[in-house]
Amino acid sequence: MQPRLGGTLQETLNKLIGPVRTNQLFSILVVDPALTDDSGLRVSRAQLAQALNMLLFEDLIERVPAAKLYVEHCQAHGKTVMHDHGAVRTIAMAGMGALPTGQEAITRILRPLGYSLKGVYPLERLRMTGRSYAQVDFPEEIAQFFISELHPERFSPEFQAALDRMLASSIDPLTHEATVLLEELESSHSLTVDQAVALLPVLLSCFDRQHGEISLADYEILLAESSEAAWILTEGNAFNHVTDRVEDVDKLAEEQKSLGQPMKAAVETSQSGRVRQTAFRAAQVSRAFRAADGNLVEKEVPGSFLEFITRLPLPEETSGKKPLDLSFDSSNAQGIFKMTATVKS
Repeated sequence: MQPRLGGTLQETLNKLIGPVRTNQLFSILVVDPALTDDSGLRVSRAQLAQALNMLLFEDLIERVPAAKLYVEHCQAHGKTVMHDHGAVRTIAMAGMGALPTGQEAITRILRPLGYSLKGVYPLERLRMTGRSYAQVDFPEEIAQFFISELHPERFSPEFQAALDRMLASSIDPLTHEATVLLEELESSHSLTVDQAVALLPVLLSCFDRQHGEISLADYEILLAESSEAAWILTEGNAFNHVTDRVEDVDKLAEEQKSLGQPMKAAVETSQSGRVRQTAFRAAQVSRAFRAADGNLVEKEVPGSFLEFITRLPLPEETSGKKPLDLSFDSSNAQGIFKMTATVKS
């Protein structure tokens, strides 16, 4: 049998989105050679995790004009993007229709992909908790997930009632067939290419808004107490941001400012000094709301954005290459969250 170029990872993406989009993703994103150097007939959990992250990256780039310009600038200058992590926001509240509570809506699909909990980060100013998940087979090479949960019980009764009204009709996008495939993946750590092609679109649908029409009055109740809750109401579990891991985030920030990109004013530095982050401001998107008179009104709200991060190695003495500090920082994270803050009028 002749070896497949890019192995089962590329074959899976070719079948799912076609060779043009697949080649485009491989040309811009750093993909570890170990994820493509294979001649087997099955797709490993690591390859599935990589494929999912590539598709989520592509989705965000198409939704965020500044991010698309950045990718085009990278390509024009022969640079690639090392996708470090993607972020998802959830609400830790029972009664969200058919959707599991909080982060479980996402972690239930991450576990079969080989992800495990890496760190827990209190986000006290936001009344949220963040958790990071790393892929155990390729922790530095495959993007992490940073999943945050908002805690409604820390807000007013009016806030909680508005959430109840808006989220009680949430659907569960994870089908029975997809659940069966995830169970096989968890037990065997691989699927056939056809199974992977069937599973990936369902996994992608988990990163979307699962509730329906939005009441403008309820949106304003949430916005008055939490920009983060208001963002979840309009965007759901969509990727809040993807992140390019760069060598020098300070230099990059200055370069992007000079190009007129909507760069955050400051770079956030972790307590350890080993993790530095900044970001573009969120794209503005138009969303429909049901007004008190029954009419639908369009309103500009914050969407998603692109983040940048520099990670230095851990200080422990090791033989050979020192592992990167893959941790996050509560203060950094809360600074980055401001990218989607809405000015309350």
